[in-house]
Amino acid sequence: MTAAAGQEEQLWSRCAGCASLLYRKRLRRNLDVCPECGEHSRLGAPERLRQLVDPGSLRLLPDRIPEADPLNFVDVLPYPHRLTAARAATGLPEAVLCGTATIGGHPAALAVMDFRFLGGSLGAAVGELITRTAERALDDRVPLILVTASGGARMQEGALSLMQMATVSQAIAALREAGLLTVSVLTDPTYGGVAASFATNTDLVLAESGARMGFAGPRVIRQITGRALPEGFQTADFLLRHGQVDMVVQRRSLRGRLAALLAAARTGRPARASVPRQEPARHHERLVDAVPPAVADGQRPPTAAADDGTQPAVRDAWDTVRTARHPGRPTTLDYLDSVFDGFVELHGDRLGGDCPAIVGGIARLAGRHVMVIGHQKGHTTADLVARNFGMASPAGHRKALRLMRLAARLGLPVVTLIDTPGADPGISAEEQGQAAAIAENILTLTVLPTPVVTVITGEGGSGGALALGVADRVLMLQHAVYSVISPEGCAAILWPDRSAAPQAARALRLTAPDLCRLGVVDEIVPEPATAAHDDPAETARRLRAALLANLLPLLDVPPAMLVRLRRQRFRRFGATRAGNQAGAR
Repeated sequence: MTAAAGQEEQLWSRCAGCASLLYRKRLRRNLDVCPECGEHSRLGAPERLRQLVDPGSLRLLPDRIPEADPLNFVDVLPYPHRLTAARAATGLPEAVLCGTATIGGHPAALAVMDFRFLGGSLGAAVGELITRTAERALDDRVPLILVTASGGARMQEGALSLMQMATVSQAIAALREAGLLTVSVLTDPTYGGVAASFATNTDLVLAESGARMGFAGPRVIRQITGRALPEGFQTADFLLRHGQVDMVVQRRSLRGRLAALLAAARTGRPARASVPRQEPARHHERLVDAVPPAVADGQRPPTAAADDGTQPAVRDAWDTVRTARHPGRPTTLDYLDSVFDGFVELHGDRLGGDCPAIVGGIARLAGRHVMVIGHQKGHTTADLVARNFGMASPAGHRKALRLMRLAARLGLPVVTLIDTPGADPGISAEEQGQAAAIAENILTLTVLPTPVVTVITGEGGSGGALALGVADRVLMLQHAVYSVISPEGCAAILWPDRSAAPQAARALRLTAPDLCRLGVVDEIVPEPATAAHDDPAETARRLRAALLANLLPLLDVPPAMLVRLRRQRFRRFGATRAGNQAGAR
């Protein structure tokens, strides 16, 4: 191609919607919206900010954060090489731009994601930057606006990227408590962990015309269900029809709509007293008088040893994945029968559904009443099918939410048992608001004023696991796994084919020892010599002892302190923690 031909090509752009050839300057003047068919082209974060904020008002927040490769992740390329290429291609340090500005004269803090940077994926750095922006909004007492464009959590950072869903959600919870408005603007595309957390747990959710949003992407849904998707599935208009967004807004009207909302927030009743924000990974003041040493300031005991004093044996990650999926592995109902006493099951989300993949109710643990909620798979093919393989629907997540809130009102501690490959990725789940249901659980758990202890008993898959996993203490059975994505899914995206799943399992650092080193898990519960399914009674005995050792100290912590420490626990999973972990490897 000659230089003249290349220059000529840059003057024109072909619309992805109607294939019209458009003069580039005309398209830009129309805010990158096709004047022929109305197709909204994707925007980078700098251009999005230029369109939204008042001229000259933008003040970018510092974006210098430690380099982080916490897993030393390598697929066909090392993760640092992918970061370098993304920075060179976009001119951005990360997949989000953050700042303060005015819109229509009204001040706000903004975090705008950029899909061009590794698919806008949510990693530790992105989570840290968005959280700092929310904290700036809290300090300045101004609304927070999030503009989302993301494929989901960043696989190359494993479970640490999953933790960002909780970290950002609890920053939004602090803004709610302070009476400050939070708004998310969904742009194309918004999926996965971003959709199932801060994109949908703000006060208001706007969707730009043409945006698509969902928990699972269309390709994944087609592969799993084998069904064709309905016309317009997961589009902005689909979301509006199914009650998942407040409004759909054309790009040319977006700035005006935001200005009107900010004006209303400014003239409404005064915000409540400021809520102290949670500090990032630094040495917090010790609250020794109020908090037992075992749970103060993120301390955790050494990994539990077996009765003979030996430490759990380490096995290959892929072998562990297969063990965690073994059909004979004890389920939540098995543990309710062997670890707890007097279980009374409670059903229904009170909105029209009772998901069989989630079981929950009141039980006794060593004579103390607790609320137990867990995923239920089954042992036979018929059981697995009937329970949807432990993949909860929105009704399941809302049932869990109802029981968590009931526990808080009754003053009961909550124990959650996680064993799921992920949330239900079906068409009906998307229609019923799967992403928002998960997001609301995560948000609620960050503020729940009662002790929460989580045990990962088998598979801990993505946002479906985190919906029950924002806890004061996180335990993990020795041969369980916990990951941002399945090894097969990771291999299909980052490797040439799904046969690389064993390699992906090792790269994801999804085993209990890996996650204990990363600080995601507080304690490993040893299994009998081979695995839990070979001696369920002994496994139950060890799990019961571990639950009591971790739950009893929490019962003496005042509710406000409990919430504060839980928030500090998840606030540490930012870029600083990831950078420290990478440096320690």
